[in-house]
Amino acid sequence: MVSFESDYIAGAHPEVLKRLCDTNMESLSGYGADFYTDSAKKKIASALGDPDAQIIFLTGGTQTNAVVISSMLHDWEGVVAASTGHISVHEAGAIEHSGHKVLALEHCNGKISASSLERMMEDFHNDGNHEHMVFPGMAYISHPTEYGSLYSKKELYEIYSVCVKYSIPLFIDGARLAYALMSRKTDVTLRDIYELSDVFYIGGTKAGALCGEAVVFSKHNMPKHFITCVKRRGALLAKGRLLGVQFDALFTDDLYFRIGAHGIDMAERMKSIFHKYGLRFAFESPTNQQFIILENSLMERLSEKIGISFWEKHDDFHTVLRLATSWSTSESDLEYLEKAISSIS
Repeated sequence: MVSFESDYIAGAHPEVLKRLCDTNMESLSGYGADFYTDSAKKKIASALGDPDAQIIFLTGGTQTNAVVISSMLHDWEGVVAASTGHISVHEAGAIEHSGHKVLALEHCNGKISASSLERMMEDFHNDGNHEHMVFPGMAYISHPTEYGSLYSKKELYEIYSVCVKYSIPLFIDGARLAYALMSRKTDVTLRDIYELSDVFYIGGTKAGALCGEAVVFSKHNMPKHFITCVKRRGALLAKGRLLGVQFDALFTDDLYFRIGAHGIDMAERMKSIFHKYGLRFAFESPTNQQFIILENSLMERLSEKIGISFWEKHDDFHTVLRLATSWSTSESDLEYLEKAISSIS
């Protein structure tokens, strides 16, 4: 069955897998102290325009969010996030398990605004009882968001300005950053992300790697003894080469950006199919995630033919479905999708 359930349903991009195979028998030091990890960091730093950029590799998104947030917050602080944010909904309380509350903020299509963040900060500090409350100690956003929406450079600048005003770090979840950067509707570059955040990560798991996320501390602000913090949380991979080799491949010959561009091309083709058959969009995303609304019986019939993800109920009779493209999506996959939709229309 052809599947559009997510952007990590296939293994690794062939160029990444080849590098893993080619280096498999080399004897390398552990815990990321190897040549390929060092090379990957230098290539990412070059893409960021800062040869001294602080970069560390972790294995997955939830682990990355939990490690970064818990290591950067004080005991009495929580993290502000959209009520639909990944750390708010789909990480099984990983942040709360670390002892830090997620402070939910209103959103629009998955995005928070600078004005709503500033209002929360003002209300907190103007509350005479705030010493008895969880302090908002960090702001978290996803780019793209869980709804596939994108922040503009202006929006990022405004949010970051609020964070600077209140001396809280801005953390950008970049699990799908490849598709945000290569969207046809974005004005945000990788260097913009670096400049307008305090910490972010370049997602590999959803962009051609078997696993792996590259955490970047944007202001030379890596917490003291961060490797020890990672180890203490059980997140330091002994075979760090696994991550280094993959990111070294992803940042060779613009592979990471080529993967993002392909995913976007396939998503645009997917959208044209949805439009052709008059399907309703819950949100027409400019990235690799697309959200359509189907009557429940049609949803069941379509799910018999292709792999799709339940997103949320639209009403008692309709469901919002998510379909995602990736490096592995092919033209034949989309032709199969069109035939499946045609058969239930």
